[in-house]
Amino acid sequence: MRKWLPLVVFAVALFATKSTCGSVVALPAKQVVVIPIQEEIGKPTLFILRRGLKEAIEHKADLVVLDLKTPGGQIDVTLEMIEALEKYPGPTIAYVNDEAMSAGAFISAVTQEIWFSPKGVIGAAAPVTSTGQDVDSTMKQKLVSYLKARMRSISEGKGYRGQVVSAMIDSENELKILGQVIKNKGELLSLTATEAMKSYGEPGTHLLGAGIANDLASLLNQKLGTTNYVVTRLEVTWSEHLAVILNRIAPVLLGLGLLGLFIEFKLGGFGVFGVVGAGLLALVFLGGFVSGLSGHEPALFFGLGLLLFLMEVLFFHSAGFLGILGLMSMLGALLWSMTDLWPNEPITVAWSADAFIHPIVTLSWGIILAFVLALFLLRYLPKGWLWDRLILGETISGSAQTAGGVPQSNHQSLDRLIGHVGIATTALRPAGYIEIQGTRYEAVVDMGSVGLGSSVVVTGLRDFSLVVKPV
Repeated sequence: MRKWLPLVVFAVALFATKSTCGSVVALPAKQVVVIPIQEEIGKPTLFILRRGLKEAIEHKADLVVLDLKTPGGQIDVTLEMIEALEKYPGPTIAYVNDEAMSAGAFISAVTQEIWFSPKGVIGAAAPVTSTGQDVDSTMKQKLVSYLKARMRSISEGKGYRGQVVSAMIDSENELKILGQVIKNKGELLSLTATEAMKSYGEPGTHLLGAGIANDLASLLNQKLGTTNYVVTRLEVTWSEHLAVILNRIAPVLLGLGLLGLFIEFKLGGFGVFGVVGAGLLALVFLGGFVSGLSGHEPALFFGLGLLLFLMEVLFFHSAGFLGILGLMSMLGALLWSMTDLWPNEPITVAWSADAFIHPIVTLSWGIILAFVLALFLLRYLPKGWLWDRLILGETISGSAQTAGGVPQSNHQSLDRLIGHVGIATTALRPAGYIEIQGTRYEAVVDMGSVGLGSSVVVTGLRDFSLVVKPV
């Protein structure tokens, strides 16, 4: 038996080794995010890029590929896209799928590698206006100088990339590598895939490209060396174009939304004004979300704030505490949704980068607009159903008045009302108006609040106003 023992041990060890190796082979699939940079570059392209990069961080993607087929676009938007790419910590590839001209060349220069389709062309990156016309000569010199410096900074350690992109930007820049003139002065550099892949020096360094692939699948197979990957491709849809409009009119949406909630809060219920107000604020939030400025977290705070507001106006009547807390939560969520915050980025970094300036200005304009519109309504709104139900926000400090506006002369004239039962013509939080036998009076409740239409009984006087409590 002993002579068979070594063989048994060897067989068991061999089986265990095979089992272990088998478990190691099943590696998780690599996550690849493909972001299209198609057609003319504008705000929708920025939105899809920023949102895609943030999702790639959150999902820990292994690779981000920019699928480029663009003639260029707005320089201001391009610079924002460059800043977004610089914030992304993972590996990136630009795939020149036919063309990456002008702004497309700038965006390609930020990525770690530039790949080409067989017919890919890149270059001619001189700054022009949004209509395609030449920029004023003085401004053009400033832009060209800035862009060349920016591209050199981005391209450090990436071979000839800085020199090549500079030659694409400035027609007066001669491109010469190792004594060989590639571009003369007086023209802008553009490269085909073959030209971009040409090697210079010993050992050879490609002029600009990292590889040529017939399509994205071929690129990923060459780069990852396996088909064991999962591709998530984003697409620019109507929502990105809608977000452009929503962001432009965000202060107006904020002002009208806050006004709607203010009116609903004063009416003591939740109806058309509350629904419209919350809907307008939700549109502001939607614009920030689609723009790639925020994730899903602000939606939770917005929903929580809306819930607290509804609890105040429909159930608890906590003298405005829950309503104010809910409104502050919604405003905080809206400010958050308009701020360009990146996953795992400390809040101090975003604050030092002035990321909150534009959202704060937008929110401030919205609040100012709501305040002005509220004053306008209180001053010029014709007397009627809405006016009768609105509550003046200040604490009642004057004398109780009838519906006709004639003040009562003294406490004795109101003593007769103690013990009488009336109807709240507005919600009392804690002040408002009640009606007794067809006459309207200012009234205040000592504790809590009273809803619109509730029966109240007069218990005393205070500063020439009636003190009431619910029946």
